[in-house]
Amino acid sequence: MLDELHSALERIYGTNFVAYQRAHTAHMNTRGRTFYQDHKLLKKIYLYLQANVDVLGEKIQACGLGAVPVSIGRTLDHSAIVDLPLTGTSDELLEAILEDLYALIEVYHEVDRAGQAVNYPDVSNMAADHIGVIAAFCWRLEATLELPGRHHERTTY
Repeated sequence: MLDELHSALERIYGTNFVAYQRAHTAHMNTRGRTFYQDHKLLKKIYLYLQANVDVLGEKIQACGLGAVPVSIGRTLDHSAIVDLPLTGTSDELLEAILEDLYALIEVYHEVDRAGQAVNYPDVSNMAADHIGVIAAFCWRLEATLELPGRHHERTTY
């Protein structure tokens, strides 16, 4: 069961890493009349995800489950988000980041379940905290894209 927790933590580490990189790329490439607000929102998202890289790596170490993935390739192998080119209009960039955040929430739920299975409440609590913050980012993106309530319709969280 600890192997499942380690796999889930590696998966969230990889997924967060890719989500960070894609959010930062979207931040740098957004254009148009809503540039300022989109640029600012994406910055909040990528800074949050960037800070989580260290937090998640330390959680893997603190649980005594081994090292974090030791290469970009291994990190990508663990990601639930496919590393595809991120191009398009500002709305298309925001939609892509929204989908990435949905994927991130799903993987945090996996981490929560794996933590509960081995009685690691600190892992479950960490997952719940991140789900709450990321869900708020989803809401902001949905409101910006005029997709009211879309994140509430997902049944996987």
